[in-house]
Amino acid sequence: MNIVLAPDSYKGSLTSVEVTDVMKQAISSLSYHDIIVSKPMADGGEGTVDTLLSSADGEQIPVTCIGPSGEKTDTYYAILQDNTAVIEIANIAGLVQVPEAERNPDKTTSYGLGEVIKDALDRGCTSFIIGLGGSATNDGGLGMLQALGTKAWKNNRQLAGIFGKDLLDITHVSFAEIDPRLADASIKVACDVENPLYGQNGASDVYGPQKGATAEQVAKYDSALKDVSSLIEKQQGKVFHHKAGAGAAGGLGFALLVLKAELVSGAKLVANASDMENAINHADLVITGEGKSDEQTLYGKAPGYIAEIARSHGTPVILISGSLTGDQDKLRSKFDGCFSVITEPMTLEACMDRADELLYEQTKQVVQLIRGVGE
Repeated sequence: MNIVLAPDSYKGSLTSVEVTDVMKQAISSLSYHDIIVSKPMADGGEGTVDTLLSSADGEQIPVTCIGPSGEKTDTYYAILQDNTAVIEIANIAGLVQVPEAERNPDKTTSYGLGEVIKDALDRGCTSFIIGLGGSATNDGGLGMLQALGTKAWKNNRQLAGIFGKDLLDITHVSFAEIDPRLADASIKVACDVENPLYGQNGASDVYGPQKGATAEQVAKYDSALKDVSSLIEKQQGKVFHHKAGAGAAGGLGFALLVLKAELVSGAKLVANASDMENAINHADLVITGEGKSDEQTLYGKAPGYIAEIARSHGTPVILISGSLTGDQDKLRSKFDGCFSVITEPMTLEACMDRADELLYEQTKQVVQLIRGVGE
């Protein structure tokens, strides 16, 4: 059989690349001599760069940039064979990079993202895939825009700094010196949230607290994002703040929309970049999975998107996840089989610790079952 492996990560246990490797080892151990095509998935969050490097030809590019708290940090992005730069905010200004006790939107910045974009431009890239999941910032993308040449002034007529707190009293913004190469760049943004920039469901209200914002800060940032976006929209003659995804990554979605980026489903973007549809079209079986599956799996998550592609080509698709909850009849309406790696009573901690072992055994069981039915 020709088997495509296209799982997402088992968050907290295994990356999507690791999940794919375990599945491949399990199937190979059965000695059926199947053709196995590895296409690990991601949704734009942590692991997007590594996922695309493993499933699409490309090169890892080391780079030093400003990290989330203003320190120099060594990180990396990827350039694929078609000269597309793949960048993820989680690698540059990620929430996990800031200790929980130190999280404060006043003291974080998206400046590093702009630096990495410039590095890719310097290397001749004109096409970009940017993943917005897992950010530590709430600066509306101001830091990124400044790194790319945008100027911002505060109410005392001094140039604004690059941190979140500097967003709070911006009175003027100029794009006159923004990097001219951006005009010819194609930017696609992996974004799976639909929040507008500000308001009750905006960036600050929904995601600010997890980034360390107090109730008072949430209100201040919500107001600041409204004021600064109004300044920018008047200059641009276009309105972006209300668009779905404008509030992603603390308002980075809005700033990237200003740069004429296209916000799309992270799962769809990663699948397209790795030529997933062509692989599934030639497959006899597709196996996907994630850490926890429920009804929400069918609405924008990677396994649900993989199931859509498989069904459109009439290819059987199996879901193997860390756990299955919720209305499993809905899952079975899209997958030809749904399996959990948990085969005996155990704690969540034990399951996560033994994720690779449990996944290995369950993958063997599932493939052997399918083989037996087909013979």
